[in-house]
Amino acid sequence: MILRRRHIQQLGASWMPFADAASDSLPLGQLLRLSLFQVSVGMAQVLLLGTLNRVMIVELSVPALVVALMISIPVLVAPFRALLGHRSDTHRSAIGWKRVPYLWFGSLWQMGGLAVMPFALIVLSGDQTKGPAWAGEVLAALAFLMAGLGMHMTQTAGLALAADRATEETRPRVVALLYIMYLLGMGVSAVIVGWLLRDYDPILLVRVVQGCGAATLILNVIALWKQEKVRPMTAAERAEPRPAFRDAWAGLMAEDGAMRLLVVVVIGTLAFNMQDVLLEPYGGQVLGLSVGATTLLTATWSLGALVGFLWSARQLARGADPARLAARGLLFGIGAFTAVIFAAPLGSTALFYAGAAAIGLGGGTFGIATLTSAMTLPSRTAAGLALGAWGAAQATAAGLSIFLGGALRDGVSHAAAEGWLGAIANPALGYSVVYHLEIGLLFVTLAVLGPLVRLGHLLPSQPGSGKAQIGLAEFPT
Repeated sequence: MILRRRHIQQLGASWMPFADAASDSLPLGQLLRLSLFQVSVGMAQVLLLGTLNRVMIVELSVPALVVALMISIPVLVAPFRALLGHRSDTHRSAIGWKRVPYLWFGSLWQMGGLAVMPFALIVLSGDQTKGPAWAGEVLAALAFLMAGLGMHMTQTAGLALAADRATEETRPRVVALLYIMYLLGMGVSAVIVGWLLRDYDPILLVRVVQGCGAATLILNVIALWKQEKVRPMTAAERAEPRPAFRDAWAGLMAEDGAMRLLVVVVIGTLAFNMQDVLLEPYGGQVLGLSVGATTLLTATWSLGALVGFLWSARQLARGADPARLAARGLLFGIGAFTAVIFAAPLGSTALFYAGAAAIGLGGGTFGIATLTSAMTLPSRTAAGLALGAWGAAQATAAGLSIFLGGALRDGVSHAAAEGWLGAIANPALGYSVVYHLEIGLLFVTLAVLGPLVRLGHLLPSQPGSGKAQIGLAEFPT
């Protein structure tokens, strides 16, 4: 009986997902509870980049340029994540809390943005009887800004708190759990929100978005409850000045290959993310899919990204070159956008969904690979700054790509409607131009990436050395 119980315990430890991510300082129960903040961020991501952008373009008839500008606001706030993380690192508190205040206020900002967003979008669509004509644009921009700032503040402080509590040995497995919880939050939220909005109605939209705002606060309060110990600080400690980063940045830029890596991240992110604001409207306008069907695209993309993450982590653990792995992700992206383009003339919904999954696969592989390259820069003292620069480059390019994608689609569609392009008036034309441009940018990224393969210091360590493992501080945005 004792022997059987021992075998059951060993079986549970080996088969239970992420059981080895727990430690004495961060038990599995507290880790799973802490990971709920990733679910709330994934849910908000689905609303901002998935459901709401399709609703604004198709149901509310808001120009794609305006929609792209609104959706790019939360992403453009992302470069301040490094500043938010630094502020939480050096936060001066009488009771010694560093992360919990930022988690709490980030939750309030995120909930507040979602609470006012549906009303702002209804006003933005033209359903307005009083007030200035620009009220819809301003209110919608403020709502997206609040939600985006809250998401970044919540995620940055939550990841930092998990980093504080995890050990060096468990940190790579903790980041895997948190990343999967993020994708799980996106996938489950996409299914639920898509099902709730299968028959669109403005009042139903208000209920769903505000319900997500309430769920955000509930999940994040559960996540942060009793996660950080009270460590009272003296008056002298609270009066200490905060450190600066100017000299460290200059040192990072002097590293061989650092600037090229950032250029690769910017161009590659532009290539993968220009479709963010267009994929669901493309399915609705060109392929005739419903709101629920197009919202499922986010779940499909999340599944592809999850597969890309797990496959990349496995390849890197075996000693794969991160630069070559990034090139494979770019090739996946080329095939993915080709599938999306041919889905329209072939009228194939299956090919469209396969392309969406492949976009997630390629983007996830490219992101993890370039992140690992940033981790293996030679200057250990600049590791945190290098990863912050990677996040800033990735996030800024993502916001810019969303705006450019919407603007280019609107411009081409308007030119076709006015007859400036001859007899071409296909509704898929504007989308197709963007997807072809993304394929071209992927080839440009491959060309810029090439010299990084020849840089010895960007090669990963041997398996088991731990040097190139993906740790919590290196979690991708």
